[in-house]
Parts: sequence; structure tokens; C-alpha cells
Amino acid sequence: MAIVEIDGVRLHYTDEGSGSETIVFSHGLLMSGDMFAAQVATLKHKYRCIAYDHRGQGQSAVTDDGYDMETLTADAAGLIEALGASPCHFVGLSMGGFVGMRLASRRPELLRSLTLLETSADPEPKENQKSYRLLNFIARWFGLGLVLGKVMPIMFGKTFLSDPDRAAEREKWRAHIGSNHRIGITRATRGVIDRAGVSDEIGTIDLPVLIIVGDEDVATVPEKSERMHQAIKGSKLVTISKAGHSSTIEQPRAVNGALSEFLSSIRDKATARG
Repeated sequence: MAIVEIDGVRLHYTDEGSGSETIVFSHGLLMSGDMFAAQVATLKHKYRCIAYDHRGQGQSAVTDDGYDMETLTADAAGLIEALGASPCHFVGLSMGGFVGMRLASRRPELLRSLTLLETSADPEPKENQKSYRLLNFIARWFGLGLVLGKVMPIMFGKTFLSDPDRAAEREKWRAHIGSNHRIGITRATRGVIDRAGVSDEIGTIDLPVLIIVGDEDVATVPEKSERMHQAIKGSKLVTISKAGHSSTIEQPRAVNGALSEFLSSIRDKATARG
């Protein structure tokens, strides 16, 4: 198990592949770096691929505090520096995207490009906060198992959830979500619910940016990706058909295709400049 210590916090990560450029993958809430397994399997033949777990999730340490997006951004910056990964291609999904936007606007020297999947520059909508806090309370005091029935339709789109051929995958990810540390995950959830928006910052991002959203995402609806696309000059927006909030799992081929094309275009432009 690979561990890097950042400001006294032990963060778990995987490090596969090789190449002159590095991709760092940052996962969404309730998940871990495992949600990028299909992307790492495809891209590790050309790139060094690092996928890490946020504090309180996956195999990283559960800390007493530090779950706000600013601290998680500092964690990511520290990891990139400690592993000699800068400048990297940063790929963030949902919560990982919250981190990625902050890195791109505040620490641009660490990044070569930014990919944002199923995420938003807005704060958590007020209409979601009450129900999310209730689910978080139940998970904290009575266990994640009691809320999985409500969580799965938020995390995945209707196509994935209704496909009889993918029942085993659904059970795998249901178990994965349910295996989260009860204290760590509820602290991480509060950090997401209470986050500030960064809509006023993303217009300063001056990097190649790819935005990916599933057309069945109900957690961060496609309109939010469109707003980010309009705010970030030169960004590219790709909509993935029949995908929800976990598009890297639900439609891995489509995500891999969009990501590979984006990264290749950056490499081609760099080559052309000499």
C-alpha cells in the first residue's frame, strides 16, 4: 500500500504506468481512487497515472478536521509536489473537481491541464442541503447501510441502475460505498455540503480544460457544466450519453475516448510549438 504523508496526514495512492507526463486522478464523495480504474488501465501505457484517496475516504487516514475544500486543495498540492508529479494533468470528478478548480486558479504552476467531470463551481444548492444533512446524520449514527437506497440514484444514472446485465457492478459499488469509514465519510460529506462556490475564480483559469458531464447526472445537472464551460475561456465540453454522476464507471469507454483525445491534442500542440 503506497502512502504519502502531507502535513501529518497519511494519504493512500496508487502509482501506475510511465511516461514523460503525469495524470493525477481525484475522486468524488463516497468513492475512492478505484473509480478511475478503467481510465488508469487505458492511459497508463502512455502516462504515469496517480489516483489518490481524500482524507477520511478510501484507505486514507480519518482526521479530526480538515475536510473543507481549501484544506483538501492543500492536500492535493502537497501530494503533487511530494510525488514529483508537477506539472500534471489533473482529473477531478465531483468533489475532485471542486479541488481541481481551486488548484487551477490558485496553483496553476502545478497543472498542465484540468479535466472536470460531473462537478460544479457553485455552492451546494440550498434545496439539497436539508436532505443531504439528514442522510448524513443517519449514516453517522446508524450506519451507511440505511441510506444506500437513497444514495445510489444520486451516484448513478437510470441507465446503469436499470441494466440487468450490470447487476454485479451495481452490487460491487454499493458495497464499496457502504464500506466507507462512518466517521470519515460523514465529515467529508459536511465539507462538500458546506463548501463555498468558486464561480468568481474559474474565469481566471488559463489552462487547457475539458469538462465532461453525463446527461443523466442528477447530482450536478448538465446545466452546471454548461455554465463552467461559458466561464472558462477555451474550455471543451463533452456530454456523455446514458451516464450519471459516476460516468467513469458507468460509461468508461466514452470517458476514456474523450480524455484520450483531449490529452493527445495538448501533446500535439506542444509538439507543433517545438
